[in-house]
Amino acid sequence: MSVELAEKTAHRVHVSASAGVVYALFADAVNWPLYFAPSVHVERLEFDGERERLRTWCFLDGELKSWTSWRRLDPVKRRVEFRQELPAPPLSALGGIVTVRADGPDACDLELVYDFSVVDDSPADRAWAQRAADGHSRSQLAGLKAIAERWARLDELILTFEESVHVHGPAELVYDFLYRAADWPEMVPHVTRVDLVEDEPGVQRVSMETLTEYGTHASDSVRICFPHAERIIHKQTTTPALIQAHTGEWSVVPDERGVTVLAQHTVVLREEDIVTELGENATLDQARRRVREAIGRNSRVLLAHAKQHAETAVRML
Repeated sequence: MSVELAEKTAHRVHVSASAGVVYALFADAVNWPLYFAPSVHVERLEFDGERERLRTWCFLDGELKSWTSWRRLDPVKRRVEFRQELPAPPLSALGGIVTVRADGPDACDLELVYDFSVVDDSPADRAWAQRAADGHSRSQLAGLKAIAERWARLDELILTFEESVHVHGPAELVYDFLYRAADWPEMVPHVTRVDLVEDEPGVQRVSMETLTEYGTHASDSVRICFPHAERIIHKQTTTPALIQAHTGEWSVVPDERGVTVLAQHTVVLREEDIVTELGENATLDQARRRVREAIGRNSRVLLAHAKQHAETAVRML
């Protein structure tokens, strides 16, 4: 077996935002799925204030991959070193350094330098790795630039909320209902079609059609399922008008009387769609209310059916 080591590659971008803002956004890896389209979920496994260990699910060259990595954070030098601990095949290693250099109070240069290697001397694997790493790096820097340059309005553009219901029934039945999304057309009236593919246990790619007051709505998403923790993380990979990014989590929390089921959502609004979708005089507040109500309504319907499923399947005393 041979290992092919690639030369280091660098990407740079100029950002019209302060170096502190850009560093903070890059350091906050857990929120990357909101900022970077290919990023699906980042789970922080360990953190000691300087070094952190992450599990990441992300699209690379159109393929959904997962890996574990270590990062060393240096906020003084605005520098992040990273190295994948368990790279996604065919990679055998990948790591690099991200540096943010101030260019005045409201501008900076962002540089990403990385290297990688692949297992075996395969031209196809080397070509895929180069294409995937290059595309991922460019997408990440472009996403970071776009979100950093809207920093002053980010609080208005991000919407976070949750719906919940208490269920007098076992957690296992509630989680089973949420996990078996392929069965929702038979159980939930507003869901008309679900195509679900689970290529590996717990990682689902879902294409769904639902009925709304504005007509039929189609969506695609990825769901990462954690059955032992009774959590399902999801991210829309195609988003409707008004929504730039949408991530969320279903979680089942047991208590002495049953379980509480939470549907948590975070949305980044697409401000440029407001006039087209809501009219010339529409405001960002109106867009926030429209999106909040639409997503919240669907969540409440699913929660109600999860409750019905669990409480009618078994009666608890």
